[in-house]
Parts: sequence; C-alpha cells; structure tokens
Amino acid sequence: PSIPRTSALAFNCNRPVKMVRMSVLADCLKTISNAEKRGRRQVLIRPSSKVVIKFLQCMQQHGYIGEFEIVDDHRANKIVIELTGRLNKCGVISPRFDVSQDEIEKWIVNLLPSRQFGHLILSTTYGIMTHEEARRKKTGGKILGFFY
Repeated sequence: PSIPRTSALAFNCNRPVKMVRMSVLADCLKTISNAEKRGRRQVLIRPSSKVVIKFLQCMQQHGYIGEFEIVDDHRANKIVIELTGRLNKCGVISPRFDVSQDEIEKWIVNLLPSRQFGHLILSTTYGIMTHEEARRKKTGGKILGFFY
C-alpha cells in the first residue's frame, strides 16, 4: 500500500512566487547606481523611507545628486531624483556594523578610494550623518552605507 506523497510545492503551484524586498535602502542605492551607469538624467525610487530620504539629503549636500522630489501616492511614496553624473559608486553596508569614533578611519580605508573624496554614512544618536560630521561631533554609530 503506497501512500501518496504531497510536497509543500504542490500546494503553491498555482500561485506565482512573489519576491520579498529585504532592504529598501539597498534597493534605492542599487537603482541609483544602475541609472547612473546607464547615463540617465533622472530615476524613480520606490518605496521611500525616512532613512532613504536622509541618505539622499547627505548625497545632495555633497553634490553627488541634484534635486529630488517626494511623490505622495498614499502608500510608501516615490522619489524622483535628478542625477548629475558625478556619482561613481554607492552602496549599503549590511549588516549595519557598530563603528566607534576611532574605528571610522579603518572603514574609510576599506571602503573609499581615497581620503580626498567619498563619504561614509553613519546612523548616530545625533541623526544620520557623514563620517566627517560624526568625527566633528566625536561620536560613533552604525554604518549605513557609502558613496563616492
């Protein structure tokens, strides 16, 4: 007497598999990076989050991206970013490692191409800021990402 075997796959075979978005920030930075490589003038980012907006503000202050506009769609909002063509690379650091004030230098050496340019973004108790600002305020935090 053979027992019919049912696999977990058999129950889900009629539904399409949906991708799960792991990190909104990683998605955003990868989209910007890809659009920049293609030579696009602007790029649409969705969904938006407070962390993404703060990260973009840091990039904007240092002139790596132009203006960006938040489009309210009654969901998780979209962002339209004007690209300037100055961005070479941007990325997220996952997991968000703890970085003390004296460890910042080690991360700069590992991630950035030169001391003259490029920025690390840290999430500190004083808010989200670049590594230079964190040094001035003599604070550490969790590392979010980098751009140059």
